[in-house]
Amino acid sequence: MKLRLNLVLNILLMLGLSASAFTADATLLKPPHGAAVAIVMFEDLQCADCSKVSPVVWETADAHKIPVVLHDFPLPMHNWAFDAAVWARYFDKASADLGNEFRKFIYANQVQITRDNLHQWAQKFAAENKTAVPSEKDPAGKLADLVKADYLLGQRIGVEHTPTIWVVSNSGVSQPLVEEVKVREKLEQMIGDVLNKAEPEAAANADSTAKAAVRKRNIVKTPKKAG
Repeated sequence: MKLRLNLVLNILLMLGLSASAFTADATLLKPPHGAAVAIVMFEDLQCADCSKVSPVVWETADAHKIPVVLHDFPLPMHNWAFDAAVWARYFDKASADLGNEFRKFIYANQVQITRDNLHQWAQKFAAENKTAVPSEKDPAGKLADLVKADYLLGQRIGVEHTPTIWVVSNSGVSQPLVEEVKVREKLEQMIGDVLNKAEPEAAANADSTAKAAVRKRNIVKTPKKAG
């Protein structure tokens, strides 16, 4: 009996360690090309906490002039979140800005949206933005595949709840904010910490590049002897 109990405890310990390592691995997240730092958010358009956090994320990003990278993570418990994410991908095809505006529109009207009237809300948004809406938004299922790929990425790095937010740079990632509503101060602190870490590294890289250029310029070729 004691041996069996020890075996069970060891298995649980191993699973716990594996889960911790899995959850901690957000190093796959990087800022867009040309950006030193970005805010990355995994969101669910039917999530009430996401609707509260989204405006703060965008305001904070705008204040610091850094990009926001959104990933779809529609939770299985929400019956129209996946379709809303597919609609957002549809508007993304017109422009990333239009897709982001659709997400903000959905959050602003979230309490009135149902699975049955989501299409009408998408039509309303399209009409207000002078954009055509087809009878079938994703006939080949390619947009749904993009949403599923985001969801799988979230699972891979340990996302379980929405919103889950990181501040990322090419040199590292912050600790995540998970299901937090009052995020403004924490985001500010996270951005400051990541920027402080990213700037010395960028300066070091620039200095290294400059030294390499100087070394290259100072190479003196020995002239060949005649004959």
